[in-house]
Amino acid sequence: MRRLSVISMTLLAAMFTTAAFAAQPPNHQTGYQAPTQPVSEVSVMKIRLTVDGRAVTATLVDNPTVRDFVSLLPLTLTLKDYAGTEKIAYLSRKLTEEGAPAGIDPSVGDLTYYAPWGNLALFYRDFGYARGLIELGHIDDGAEVFNVSGPIQVKIELLRD
Repeated sequence: MRRLSVISMTLLAAMFTTAAFAAQPPNHQTGYQAPTQPVSEVSVMKIRLTVDGRAVTATLVDNPTVRDFVSLLPLTLTLKDYAGTEKIAYLSRKLTEEGAPAGIDPSVGDLTYYAPWGNLALFYRDFGYARGLIELGHIDDGAEVFNVSGPIQVKIELLRD
């Protein structure tokens, strides 16, 4: 029984020592910080949207839905007005919703995907939170080109470095 107590005490002491060591930052006494791996450059994806000869660019976020959307490019779509706040067009197929939040609160210039209907939505007016809306990116400058009445044709293409 005594041997079992000694073994138990030794194991407990080892656990406490390990826990105390893990709770402290590396090399706490010397202040030495081990070198870290260099951060690789994050690739920024941009697209060009051309409407009536006027081109605007948008910066895309990095998520599975965006990568799926980019696989469809280049696209030429007819955007129709919806609710006086956005232009929408249905895509040839639904995009993945992997890792997507339940919804977002879009702003003017946001390029989004509305998962329940499978459509692209570009906001030219502010809108409130919408469940099922997934952020794709944001128009860099010139979102007013979409604030026109009636349908418009847009060509969307990926910009290469």
